[in-house]
Amino acid sequence: MRLSLLLMTFGGTLAQSSVVPSLAVVGVTPDLPLILTALLALRRGPEAACLVGFALGLLQDAAGGGLIGVQAATLALTGFAMGLLPGRIWVDHPLVQVPGLVLLTVAEGLLRFGLLQLFHFPAALGDLLMHVILPQALYNGFLASAFLLAVEAAHALRRWQPWI
Repeated sequence: MRLSLLLMTFGGTLAQSSVVPSLAVVGVTPDLPLILTALLALRRGPEAACLVGFALGLLQDAAGGGLIGVQAATLALTGFAMGLLPGRIWVDHPLVQVPGLVLLTVAEGLLRFGLLQLFHFPAALGDLLMHVILPQALYNGFLASAFLLAVEAAHALRRWQPWI
């Protein structure tokens, strides 16, 4: 399990810095480390998601050139919070997971904005919300929907053709 978490962490960071910029739509890119942290939180719980979210955020901070630790703190907190949900609400259904990921993206963006305000980040919340956070949340929701459809198609194919 630890090797898979390590591979997911480095693979997610590598994909975010190399593949994801080519997926940009009108300058908006999905936040792959946040998607990985959320999916891991639903499957492995709050501790593993907090640890992987912190590592993903720290690597994202180092690669992005911003304040070191802001992404790490926000991804660790959102991963931990998302990891607490499976025991409290029913999160196995895709109609819960996709809107949950959209809301989580908005919450993570607002938390990151709040942390950056401690360092006098020169941006208005309305502009940041309209031009960065909400478009990225919708893109993350679209990407998560496509991923969940692909997983469901693979499961259906496996049931139909058991030798696959």
